[in-house]
Amino acid sequence: MTRSFKELIIKRVFFLFASASILILALIVAFLFREGIPIFEHVPVRDFLFGSEWYPTFSPPSFGIWPLIVGSFIVTFFSTLIAVPLGVLSAIYISEIAPPAVKEIAKPVIELLAGLPSVVLGFFGMVVLAPWLQDTFDLPTGLNIVNASIMLALMAVPTISSISEDALYSVPREFKEASYALGATKSETILRVIVPSALSGISTAVILGMARAIGETMVVLMVAGGAAAIPESLFDSVRPMPASIAAEMGEAPFRSDHYHALFATGIILFFLTLAFNLVADYISNKFKEVGSGTL
Repeated sequence: MTRSFKELIIKRVFFLFASASILILALIVAFLFREGIPIFEHVPVRDFLFGSEWYPTFSPPSFGIWPLIVGSFIVTFFSTLIAVPLGVLSAIYISEIAPPAVKEIAKPVIELLAGLPSVVLGFFGMVVLAPWLQDTFDLPTGLNIVNASIMLALMAVPTISSISEDALYSVPREFKEASYALGATKSETILRVIVPSALSGISTAVILGMARAIGETMVVLMVAGGAAAIPESLFDSVRPMPASIAAEMGEAPFRSDHYHALFATGIILFFLTLAFNLVADYISNKFKEVGSGTL
């Protein structure tokens, strides 16, 4: 067997697996749209998106997912507020400040946290954080926005920290040496040279962390409280879109309006996640065009 023939076989094998992956994803998306679109034959798109009542089992039923959309964005927003400082600052510490011995321990630990099953974090939120919130703030329940935001932040921190650390590490060494040659201190070099140079990569890390938070199912199902209503305070319960799909799909009659409405909710979630990924891809490409390094 000649070398060129071996390379041809390897190319065909890779092409086959890549095509199979794309085909499977395309079939999943097609199935999602096929099962979700029929709800719009009975419920106008505007009423579905902006309706304030989600009572799919009432008679007559209400299929307004606005409280679910608001719940998703609120927990994502507050989890981002918590996760971004923790993730970015830990990345700066590991990349530029930590001694080699600390770096060798901290980096693998953060990467291992990314593989922690979401059900474990949800269980921690239920049995530890929820009772503490309930006792400390005298609440009727500890399953609320604060609890869900903290747990989602813990999930997003490893993603933000790992990608941000890679972006910081890719800053050209010449930038740092030029800064030190001009008499800048280490902190000035980090804040005025390294972080601005890696800002596009850090922004990509933040957006991907937000995408993970808004698409997370198990944690919000366990600790968000499950109330499909627009919250009035941070200690109110909410029901984000992934939690509604996971909680109700098993009880919805097959091919009923409730069934189609849950798939239509999945379509909205699909577009939101797609938007996050497109923004991250745009920023990443813009970063490459600048030529200051790559992710």
